[in-house]
Amino acid sequence: MDYKSELKELRDALNEAGYRYYVLDNPAISDYEYDRMLRRLEELEAEHPEEITPDSPTQRVGGTPLESFRQVVHPVPLESLQDVFSPEEVEEFAARMEEAMEQVWYSVEPKVDGLSVALEYRDGVFFQGATRGDGRVGEDVTENLRTIRSIPMVLPDKLPRLIVRGEVFMPKGVFHRLNRAREEREETPFANPRNAAAGSLRQLDPKICAERCLDIRVFNLQLAEGRTFPTHAETLDYLENQGFQVIPRKLLENAEAINEEIVRLGESREDLPFDMDGAVVKVNDLAERALVGSTAKCPRWAIAYKYPPEQKLTKVLDITVQVGRTGVLTPKVLVEPVRLAGTTVTNATLHNQDFIDEKDIRIGDTVLVQKAGEIIPEVVEVRFDLRPEGTAPYHLPEKCPVCGAAVVRDPEGAMLRCTGAECPAQLHRNLTHFASRDAMDIEGVGPAVMNQLIEKGLVKNPADLYFLTKEQLAGLERMGDKSAENALKAIDQSRGRGLERLLYALGIRQVGQKAGKVLAARFGTLDKLAAASEEELTAIDDVGGITAGYIRAWLDDPQSQHLLGRLREAGVSMEAVEKQAGDQFQGMTFVLTGTLERFTREEAAALIEAHGGKASGSVSKKTSYVVAGENAGSKLRKANELNIPILTEDAFAAMLEQAPEEES
Repeated sequence: MDYKSELKELRDALNEAGYRYYVLDNPAISDYEYDRMLRRLEELEAEHPEEITPDSPTQRVGGTPLESFRQVVHPVPLESLQDVFSPEEVEEFAARMEEAMEQVWYSVEPKVDGLSVALEYRDGVFFQGATRGDGRVGEDVTENLRTIRSIPMVLPDKLPRLIVRGEVFMPKGVFHRLNRAREEREETPFANPRNAAAGSLRQLDPKICAERCLDIRVFNLQLAEGRTFPTHAETLDYLENQGFQVIPRKLLENAEAINEEIVRLGESREDLPFDMDGAVVKVNDLAERALVGSTAKCPRWAIAYKYPPEQKLTKVLDITVQVGRTGVLTPKVLVEPVRLAGTTVTNATLHNQDFIDEKDIRIGDTVLVQKAGEIIPEVVEVRFDLRPEGTAPYHLPEKCPVCGAAVVRDPEGAMLRCTGAECPAQLHRNLTHFASRDAMDIEGVGPAVMNQLIEKGLVKNPADLYFLTKEQLAGLERMGDKSAENALKAIDQSRGRGLERLLYALGIRQVGQKAGKVLAARFGTLDKLAAASEEELTAIDDVGGITAGYIRAWLDDPQSQHLLGRLREAGVSMEAVEKQAGDQFQGMTFVLTGTLERFTREEAAALIEAHGGKASGSVSKKTSYVVAGENAGSKLRKANELNIPILTEDAFAAMLEQAPEEES
């Protein structure tokens, strides 16, 4: 088979497999077989880039990041809908339609809570996609939409121009996985799937959007050159045959049936893969739609029924505290089981101590609960008139309920956090961070291996990694003798990474890679750092009062001291690899500008930091000196305006050669 035939065969097979998996939810081949074929396709396209086609599965992974989104004018406006909130308003809408038309059929559909987009195809090939924007002008998010697997890149019917409208959403399962990952990275979780979908689709880097696994449901045909349809239902049938995931719908003929379907949709929304923020009722006949027309804001032939949040009373049985992988204490209220939005609720989040205090939630209280965004159960209010005697205000513990270490309030928010360096609840995160590339760089001992080590009880803190044996590692799933030998070699090599990397690996709050280097350069050894007072730490550039407090508290904690003792026992280096050459630049900030002859910019910056100073990229009143080389520009002008001392390269070199001050 020649390469062109193989390329076509692979593309067709992969596209068919993708359609069955993402649209029909009926996989035809295994993930392994799909990945194998995709790799072969990537190899062939790398050899013959001129043969890459728009419908190739390789084009869905995300291209080059954009600088900004360009504007797109919608040929057919993407109108919004009039909201209604009661069965009576639905009946009024139906009465208006039936007064204007002889026989009316309605399409009733779930309203996906996502981000509305228009997809445009030319000659059957996906051309561009844009957000709704204000309905007339949106943003071009074509590259991000290409990453959504349920959007076909090529259609069977080659109409000159076709535009469809759909709602992009983040599936519930993906949303929960994404938020768990964000919490582990100490990032703010998304409030709901809609925010997550909107934020993902507007990423300038399509690769980030591709990682978010977005989906879409198409709900309207905007334009179809060369084709006409009598009804909305027939347009959706046509689009379904073209390979789109279309919105589920029912055709009904009166207000009573519509209201029954709205209730049924509301009760079954938990079974849907997307969040639903209402039900849409549309006139089915397209000619009748044209007859009643639109207002300046929305069509007269459709409404959106918005469900009120379902709320119920229940009793608080207990308040428990969970410790997350980042050490954050999260209180949860256990309640008597109550049915809400299609599921049984037995607990709800209480967020933090401030939330508990604000609502004065106590064990024994009767509370009103609802599902926030139809997903997360929450306490709306306390019924104080039903409060029994003898209840007491609830306070989160001052000691970690898992390890007993002190709990501190995060200065940046209302969270309480466990300070234990060996807290079992944080063990997986601490181990993974300790072994990561920028920390101790222990290759071959990733998150999956860490999970097995924890489950088998082989490690209880990062230091235990250095006491593992070949037999223990080889006994893990998918390891074997060779992998175990490689892992042990990587563990052994990490002993000499130096104090810089170790400080970052220990996971001390606000001590990142840069702070680790600064502290290691300033003190040289862990013993000297451990002897430093909070005031001495605060005096160092890039170490503020809060960070100094975190460092001092971590070093003083018994769990930390035990961990450091075990690391010493394991032979882990606690000395700086690159010791500070001097401290004559201590407290000084330098700015480099122009072309230097004796040093590169990077070399000069490294020398400044090695002598206790700080290299900055911009001139300000806090700048101590500006080192100016040939062709110095705006930075030199600004330094003169602010009366900042200017150094030639020779003067800077002379300062470097001065003997460092002796330590007192």
